[in-house]
Amino acid sequence: MINLGRQRHRVSNLVTVGSSLDVVLCSRAHSPNKFTFPPLLKSCAKLGDVVQGRILHAHVIKTGFFVDFFTATALVSMYMKVKQARNALKVLDEMPERSIASVNAAVSGLLENGFSREAFKMFGDVRVSGFGINSVTVASVLGSCEDIEGGMQLHCLATKSGFEMEVYVGTSLVSMYSRCGEWIFAANMFEKVPHKSVVTYNAFISGLMENGVMHLVPSVFNLMRKFSNEEPNAVTFINAITACASLLNLQYGRQIHGLAMKKEFQFDTMVGTALIDMYSKCRCWKSAYCVFTELKDTRNLISWNSIISGMMINGQHEVAVELFEQLDSEGIKPDSATWNSLISGFSQLGKVIEAFNFFERMLSVVMVPSLKCLTSLLSACSDIWTLKNGKEIHGHVIKAAAERDIFISTSLIDMYMNCGFSLWARRIFDQFEPKPKDPVFWNVMISGYAKHGECESAIRIFDLLREEKVEPSLATFTAVLSACSHCGDVEKGFQVFRLMQEEYRIKPSLEHIGCMVDLLGRFGRLSEAKEIIDQMSEPSSSVYSSLLGSCKQHLDPVLGEEAAMKLAELEPENPAPFVILSSIYAALERWQDVESIRHIIDQKQLVKLPGLSLSG
Repeated sequence: MINLGRQRHRVSNLVTVGSSLDVVLCSRAHSPNKFTFPPLLKSCAKLGDVVQGRILHAHVIKTGFFVDFFTATALVSMYMKVKQARNALKVLDEMPERSIASVNAAVSGLLENGFSREAFKMFGDVRVSGFGINSVTVASVLGSCEDIEGGMQLHCLATKSGFEMEVYVGTSLVSMYSRCGEWIFAANMFEKVPHKSVVTYNAFISGLMENGVMHLVPSVFNLMRKFSNEEPNAVTFINAITACASLLNLQYGRQIHGLAMKKEFQFDTMVGTALIDMYSKCRCWKSAYCVFTELKDTRNLISWNSIISGMMINGQHEVAVELFEQLDSEGIKPDSATWNSLISGFSQLGKVIEAFNFFERMLSVVMVPSLKCLTSLLSACSDIWTLKNGKEIHGHVIKAAAERDIFISTSLIDMYMNCGFSLWARRIFDQFEPKPKDPVFWNVMISGYAKHGECESAIRIFDLLREEKVEPSLATFTAVLSACSHCGDVEKGFQVFRLMQEEYRIKPSLEHIGCMVDLLGRFGRLSEAKEIIDQMSEPSSSVYSSLLGSCKQHLDPVLGEEAAMKLAELEPENPAPFVILSSIYAALERWQDVESIRHIIDQKQLVKLPGLSLSG
């Protein structure tokens, strides 16, 4: 009879090289035992080989090992791993005796295959039947829990069952609360876990980043280094570096870089790529380039994309192009992200010709343009001279069947408005029925019409927005008030200004107040403009400047004096308020006041700006 240890070793070796069928054939010469099938089934799962898995299933039944719950559990797990959930559940139902391990395999398998509802139902049925669960079951279910109510119920169950403080369950609870947007609950749970693993720290840091509280990440990273026996791994460093990039915290980012250099993963590709991204966003392109150079033997396409993008956002487009041209010699083919970095980078730098040159190069290698690429090119087409290019991009949008994409349609509307073709912009706008709820889609129409003096059309779009129950943004009201100012509709402007505060509970910004002061000032309603300014807690120099300009237009010396004095307080080095006030006096032939203003300017030793006359 063959030695049991030798047989197990032989089985394991064959499993490692994926020779499951060889072992089955071999097992005909030697009687299989309870250690034979589980590693073979695990091999099938790893290889994704459902055919060989079914052959093994038949051998399990033939040899009578289906009654062994280790083997039966391995069968459930294998079928789940090869995406045969129905067969896995059939095996589970046919098991003479279930174990907690087999239930765990079924629950986690259902979750992995996207059958969340069925997994939760099985979990509930197991609890009701009194079969019993363990920490693995709870942690598995927590891993796919997406709603806070269900998650809190599972938390209560874990507490009652005594699993809450187990690191595996505690970490799953931290992840669950983070995923549900409850980062404070996640922080409380993190505090409770007595023996935190590096996975616990990583889960909490990732959760903070997902919930937009990146500013806490450095503190948690410091906490781990100071009080934990666990060493931060590559994932911890990547998360911490990414947080520094979001916070533009160059100083702390450099500290983390220093720590990473002392670790065995100092030249890890993903850590290096995160450092490149951090330095690029913090405007230290030379440091980013140095990190990229140090990664010479480990860098991949993601690293190349990161450095090319980093050079573009730092205005180093010549370096970016040089790096791009090196890709071929490195045996790396650029992907859509590579092309997008260059095309969008040139577009943002206002280099339209270069952007379209790279776009043409991209098309020549049969690379289908992404929507992001098309959108960035549209933003570069901002005047009549680039209309031809804009139309070309519109053609690609139609080819990509992306005309119903709100983001790209908004960019198309904006492009046509910038090029002075409001009729074409309106055609795109009218294609949508019902209209999108995104206020940006509406804002480009309103501001576009206002820019070209089609103020009535702009106001009609705003009225339509209200009919469609779209929630306006701050930018919406700025665009409408600007339109009212351009077309001189004071009453409509007042109506919109009140509407913003009374119906939408939006506090007017400096920009909104500036629009109203400009509107009222244009039509000589200076006292009303002054009343609006008086409602501000800290009026800015721009609103007083606007009021003073209107006082000059309508020759109001009283309000002009007040506005000039306020503006002089806010900008003591600026002679313009006194010069404008002097021109009001000159127009009214108040020469004595003109002379007194001249003395004030001389006394304050203010330098008169070129183009401004003291005599009006």
